[in-house]
Amino acid sequence: MKLPRIASIDVLRAITMFLMLWVNDFPTLTNVPKWLRHANNNEDYLGFSDIIFPLFLFIVGLSIPLAIEYRIKIGKSVISNLKHITIRAASLIIIGIYMVNYETGHSKSMLISISYWCILMALAVFLIWINWSKSPIPLKWHNYLKGFGFLLLLFLAIIYKGGTDGTEWMTTQWWGILGLIGWAYFINALVYLFANRSLKLMVILFIIFSSLQLLHAFEILPKSNSILSIFNTIYGGTIPAFTTAGIIATLLYKKIANKNEFIIFGIFSLISIFFITYGFATRPYWGISKLQGTPAWSGITIGIGFFLFYLFHYIVDVKGKVNWAKIIEPAGTATLTCYLIPYFYYPIRVITGFRLPDFYNSGSMGLFISLIYALLVVLFTGFLARKGFKLKL
Repeated sequence: MKLPRIASIDVLRAITMFLMLWVNDFPTLTNVPKWLRHANNNEDYLGFSDIIFPLFLFIVGLSIPLAIEYRIKIGKSVISNLKHITIRAASLIIIGIYMVNYETGHSKSMLISISYWCILMALAVFLIWINWSKSPIPLKWHNYLKGFGFLLLLFLAIIYKGGTDGTEWMTTQWWGILGLIGWAYFINALVYLFANRSLKLMVILFIIFSSLQLLHAFEILPKSNSILSIFNTIYGGTIPAFTTAGIIATLLYKKIANKNEFIIFGIFSLISIFFITYGFATRPYWGISKLQGTPAWSGITIGIGFFLFYLFHYIVDVKGKVNWAKIIEPAGTATLTCYLIPYFYYPIRVITGFRLPDFYNSGSMGLFISLIYALLVVLFTGFLARKGFKLKL
């Protein structure tokens, strides 16, 4: 039995991943319009790029009820599900730590340059987390290749030097994108597993996370400086709240799915308006800031998440208009593979010194070329998937 997929969630995930590839390429460009870029650290502003990551966390939440209920349906025990959740979360966190340390590596102090280090890191991730059972590689090689991937990750950790002077070793830093997703997935999937599909309990969890965010914003709660600081992503409340909101959206939809479509639209519109209003209401106190994780940023982007969830549900699930998204489908069904490919591409660009003429790296032309790049990554992901090479945690 295969995991049943809801087309609208896959399409929303695909679009978000495609846009993430696009906005992540902006640093290679010049003259990118301000409204597209990330806001600066102390800036009260919401750029288009600041919406993508929280939307991805929201989509992670949309999928959690479907995935866990499927595993329960096929007879997986609580222990089996706990193991599955823990391994998936740990995998995301480990990959995230390696990726974030790539950004702060000190090439001159290392055995190999940080670009080669990144390529080997991405290769190791592929070797460890490829779904070998679906690959064309003979079974006898699977464990050897996986084992080599683990040894390669260990080697890369041993030779790593980071910081401004190359005296630092690998640290968790801010966990990286995948690491933050791993923590958000872990706590939310764990609670949902024991929540017995309860919408009320997930709403309570969301209120807890939102309260933690507000208490930190008011500087009422102290920052954790002990060994427990490893759980700061959860303790902060901001990051896991996005994923909880996604779970709530799925559970709410399942609860009202048999109602008139206009009523469903009205309910999701009101929720969206509520969160966006909450965001703008808190803006005078802390501003809108992704880097600071302010309540305004959370409220507005969660509101956008609820609106987009219904919009794509209506277009794809209700109206059946899905063919337009076929070209980017691999970004929604092989998302981790898609996310990893740039960790080969950018280091290779650095090593080879490849760069298009300035005209193709600036303004509207640069943005168009970056869109083509993002599309090529998605198409290559689809090619790999068809050949049986797809990451699976």
